[in-house]
Amino acid sequence: MVQTPTKTLTLEEFLQLPETKPASEYINGHIIQKSMPQGEHSTIQGELIITINGVTKPQKIARAFPELRCIFAGRAIVPDVAVFVWDRIPRNENGGIANIFALAPDWIIEILSPGQSQTKVIAKILHSLKNGTQMGWLIDPTERVVFVYFSNQPPELFDQVEHLLPVPSFASDLQLTVGNSFD
Repeated sequence: MVQTPTKTLTLEEFLQLPETKPASEYINGHIIQKSMPQGEHSTIQGELIITINGVTKPQKIARAFPELRCIFAGRAIVPDVAVFVWDRIPRNENGGIANIFALAPDWIIEILSPGQSQTKVIAKILHSLKNGTQMGWLIDPTERVVFVYFSNQPPELFDQVEHLLPVPSFASDLQLTVGNSFD
């Protein structure tokens, strides 16, 4: 059986394509469309953004963004939550937030959706960590666990309701447990 090679796109070609809903990512020359978020996923995502921004945004420490395209190291990914330290947030000429984020987030949070490949999500987190991200979370709502990935140590599993979740040093005032991540 002979297979005809398919043409892979360049990152620049991918960025010229129209946006999709749900968003598409560009990884290793291939376009991968994200899963459509469902109720539990959306609830966790929304509450995390409110909680993180409630602690970090008033003091201009950091800001959490939902479904923000981040372009870096030859990829274009769209984390469920991307958190950027305040002085790393790209700005346009009038001081507002830029539309293009051509850098890795400081903290990446992914929420596993039903049927989504855990391996591909972990690969996205590890790619981010290799390119400047300080910490990654993989939240599994079905198992009610949080995997925490660090830039300089092995990942850890948090599966007890009362476990306090590690956060990047810039968000040290944020106190979140496994239990209230799902409540």
